[in-house]
Formats: sequence, C-alpha cells, structure tokens
Amino acid sequence: MTVLLGAVLGSGLLLCAAPWLWPPRERTARVSKRSRLRRILEEAGYSRTPTRTLVAVMVGLGVVTASVVWLVTLLTVLALLAGLAGAAAPVLFLRGRRLRLRKARRQLWPDICDLLVAAIRVGLSLPDAVASLAESAPPAIRPAFVVFARDLRASGRFESSLDRLKDTLADPIADRIAETLRMARQVGGTELTGVLRALSASVRADAALRGEVEARQSWIRGAAVLGSIAPWVILGLLAMRPEGRDAYASAEGMLVIVAGAIVSVVAYRIMLRIGRLPEPERWFG
Repeated sequence: MTVLLGAVLGSGLLLCAAPWLWPPRERTARVSKRSRLRRILEEAGYSRTPTRTLVAVMVGLGVVTASVVWLVTLLTVLALLAGLAGAAAPVLFLRGRRLRLRKARRQLWPDICDLLVAAIRVGLSLPDAVASLAESAPPAIRPAFVVFARDLRASGRFESSLDRLKDTLADPIADRIAETLRMARQVGGTELTGVLRALSASVRADAALRGEVEARQSWIRGAAVLGSIAPWVILGLLAMRPEGRDAYASAEGMLVIVAGAIVSVVAYRIMLRIGRLPEPERWFG
C-alpha cells in the first residue's frame, strides 16, 4: 500500500511539473488543421490521393497480414501484432519515400535558384520566370511547375498559384524559395537575385554536408532493421512447430511475445533516433 501511495504521489507531482518539463511545441494554425496522414501523403508525392484511400490500404493490409500469420501459426497474439505491423507498413513506406524525395530534391534546388536568377536577368517578370521552369526545370520536379504555369494562365493570380505549388512540392526548401518570391513580388526591390544566389549556395553546402554524414551513418539504420526483424523470423519458425506453438499459446508465452514486441519497437526507435539527422521543418507549409 505504501508503494502504491508513493507511486500515485510521484505521478501527481510529475503531472504538475509536466508543463515546464515538456512545453508544447508551437504550430501554425494551418499546420494544426491538417491531419498527419494528409501531410505524409503530400510530402511523399501523393498529394492527389485521398486520406481515406490510405486508411483503407492500412486496414486491408493489416487484416490480410493478421489472417496469414494466424493461418500459419494459429497464435492469436502473434496475428494481432502482425496485423498492427501490416497496418503501419504503408505509413513507414510513405515516410521512407518522403526522405528519399527530399534527399533527391535537395540536390536540385540550387539549380532551380540558378534558373530563376537567369530568367530574371534576361528581363522576364517574376511570374513568367517561375512559369518558365515548366520547360527548364529538372525532370524530377518539372510536373509541379507545369501545374503552376497552367494555374497561372487560367487564373492570373500569382499568390494562389504559388500556394498550390508549395502544396504540390511539400518541401521545406521549396517553401523558402516560394516565400522569397512572394516577398519580392509584394514589396519589390533589386536584391532578389542576390538572395537567390545566397540561398543556392546555402542549400548546396547543406546538401554536401548531409550527404557525407548520411553516408557514414547508413550502417545504423541497417543494423536497426536487421536487429528488429531477425528475432521475429526465428519466432515464426519456432511457432510453426507444434511444441513451439503450444509453448507460445500459454499465458507465459504470450507475455514473452508482447514484451518482445515492446522491446523491439523501443530499440528500433532508439537506433533510428541515434542515426537520424534533424530534418528542416516546413515553417510556411
């Protein structure tokens, strides 16, 4: 009883101090209104895919995975864990695709800045300079500027077309470039080319540094994936044998499986946290 009262008292004191220990992060109103799944879809390059489609894929894949594991092992707890893993697989795929897209595009933004500077120096207006990227931009991001040029011709409104371009690209560096162009459009000035050149040099130096660090830390992610998958492959092989199935079907066996799942998830997250570089946030997204 004394231990229980002490635990309750300690929990109460921790909750009282929580606002100072873990202050809430500030978020813009626009970001807070978007669902997390919607944001992941946009940043992974699937901005036209409805959120309900992703939810349906998650549910369907979870059910199929759980059914297959249950038919093979006849273990309910293992089937439930497999269903959760299957449901989380599309989100993990989208997050990986988002990182790959950002890494690939990080090498292209300096070229975009250089193309904008060249278009402005030859006398094009700012909207026409951005629209010209529909023909001169690198093929990987050219479709987004094609949509921008079409919107600009249809509406003639640079601000709204620029907002849609930001939503299509869904990239922190693209947000910085777009907001720089917006400010130059609104307040004018002659320093736009200098700002774009400075931004290009900064992005190029950041990409080179990140590439070097990511190459040295790539083994951490590989070790995390291998260390998380290997025990479950062995568990699946053991559960396919009758004596192993009977052992893991007991209360102690289910407790071991649940504890192993918790330890695997926590260890995987820690390994990724160690090897992850901080990604720039979309301040204006």
